[in-house]
This record gives sequence, C-alpha cells and structure tokens, in this order.
Amino acid sequence: MQPVTTQKRKQFFPINGLFREYLETYQRSVDLPVTYEDMLKYEDAFPLLNRDGEDTLWQTLIFEAVYGRELYEGLKKIYVLLRSGGDESIMRNLYIDRVDFCTFGNTKPMRVRVVNQHNDNHDYFYVKKADASRVYGLELEELLSPNHINFLVYEDTLIEEHIIGVPGDDFIRDYMPRPDLHEVRLAKEFIKFNERCFVRLLGDMRAYNYVVEVTPDFEENQYRVRAIDFDQQCYEGRRTLYLPQFFKNNLPVVNLCTELINVETSLQYQREERALIKRRLNFALERVQQLRECMCADKISSTEKTHQLRKELATMHDDFRFMLCQSMGEITFLNITITLGLKGKAAYFPEGD
Repeated sequence: MQPVTTQKRKQFFPINGLFREYLETYQRSVDLPVTYEDMLKYEDAFPLLNRDGEDTLWQTLIFEAVYGRELYEGLKKIYVLLRSGGDESIMRNLYIDRVDFCTFGNTKPMRVRVVNQHNDNHDYFYVKKADASRVYGLELEELLSPNHINFLVYEDTLIEEHIIGVPGDDFIRDYMPRPDLHEVRLAKEFIKFNERCFVRLLGDMRAYNYVVEVTPDFEENQYRVRAIDFDQQCYEGRRTLYLPQFFKNNLPVVNLCTELINVETSLQYQREERALIKRRLNFALERVQQLRECMCADKISSTEKTHQLRKELATMHDDFRFMLCQSMGEITFLNITITLGLKGKAAYFPEGD
C-alpha cells in the first residue's frame, strides 16, 4: 500500500440558495454581528509560541483600539449564540483574550480565545470562510457520526465550536509510547474511524486533522477518534484519500491495527460501525433526505475529480450505478446506500439520462 497525499489547495464552493434554506430550517443559519471579513481588518500580528517557545504557525492579531473593542463585543455575542442559544446575561462574565490567525489552512481560520473572568476557565471557537463542501461535512458529522458538532453560518462566514481532544500527530508521538496505552482499544477505534470516514466520504484524515479523546474507565482508558477538519468532504477523486489508513503519518496506528487485530475481527468492527451509522440515519431520515436533496443537486468538486471517484468506486463495489452519478453528492449517498445495505426510503439510486 502506497501512502497518499492531497495536492494543491482545494477549490472553494459557495453555499447555494437551496442549502441555505436547509440551514435556516435547522437553525444553523443566523444573523451574526461579526463576519470573517471584519476580522481581516487587523493592524499587526506577531507569532504565537507554545510553552516550549516554538512557533505554532498561528499569529496573534492586533486591532486598532476602538475597532477592537467593538469587534470583541461582537465575538462575545457570537460565542453566546454558539454555546447558549443567545442568552446574553452571561456575557458580563466573559472577555475575549485574543484572536489568532492561521495562514496555512485551506480556510485560513481565525481562532478566538474566550475566558471566564471569574475562574479563568477558557474556551475557543473558530471563524472561517464558509465553503459548501465543508458545511456539508459538518452536517454529515452531526447526523451520521457518534459526535455532536455545533456550528453557525451567516452569509460567507462559518462559526465552528472547538473540538476537544489530543491532536492525532501529538497522540502518536507522545501517548502511544506510554505504558498505560490500551493498544487493542485504540486499534479498534481507529478501524471504526476509518470506516466512518469511508462510508460518508470524508477525506484527508491525516494525523493533524483529527483528535483522540481519552476517557478514563474503571478498567483502563477508552478512546474515540474525531475528525476536526471537514474541508475534504467528498472533494477528491482518489478513493484512497477517504481511508485514513493510507496516510503516511497514520502508519504507527495502522501497524498497531495490523499486529493486534486479525481480518475477521476487523470485519466485525466494520460491521458494527455500519450498523450504528445505519441506526443514526434511520433516526434522522427526514433530515438526511433533505440534506441529500441539497447535496445531490450541488457542485462541490470539479468534474474531473467527480468522474475519477465514481469510476474508482464503481470498480471497487462492482456497481455500474456509480457511473450514472453526476455530482459528488450523488456519489456520496450511493456509497452510503451500498455500504450500509440500505433499502426503501433510506436508499439512494441515481437516475440515468
């Protein structure tokens, strides 16, 4: 197996009218006092260093005093909308500690640090440019994964909550060598994560694009792997880009899976995860059907990548219906249908010309 890499920065796709109606229906779309463009009006920036004095590749932004006060007040309102549905009575306890800017990500995100002045407890949220494929990825995460995720959209601005966990690359470097690591549980969870990504075609799950949640249990630790980057939701053309097992920096975990989990047990874990995804889908079937309608009619990748992916999946599944798909949304929901063995209203079959 050859490791895979993504190429170039991904193309951005705007949120169209049909998808905005969906987001409004499910209260994902709200009016916000601050937009991404507002936050680009900073005067200066300086590198943000970690505890060891190393450059984090984030820059802390400096705003003009009057503008900064107005901006920070708006950011507090956004945080309250995101976390408590807009109850502004808690705002007096909060202050914005800093705003950081990441220049290397696809969305060039802003990270806002919010602090409770009574106990110094802090939290983060992110302000990004709203890209349709990313928002579809977030919504599919909410509907089909075991994780709830909170986000808001306003015009071309996307607000995302901070997902808590140990970044995958840090976990592999710092936690895997520890003697208290429960290797079998970690291997099992990575196999399930690999399956979740492939079923809904979430790509580019290199180690720094997911986190590992560690939960102490009465008999050793439990683990959950959570995606934190949804830029590559059904965007790339290569099938292997939707399988975390093929990324080079995941190799230590993949080797662990190979050493500890035999093929029969691995297939068992895959079946278990598919059954859970199917149960979640059936529970939110009406909402999933509305999302499918939006996604199948939308353009969220290039024609070249769409044709490449449908061909590779048609070969893998030995199913010609992929060749009838005209959009990444159609490919995604046909892949969900086939891998989960869906029937009836939950199933999706593309129509030919």
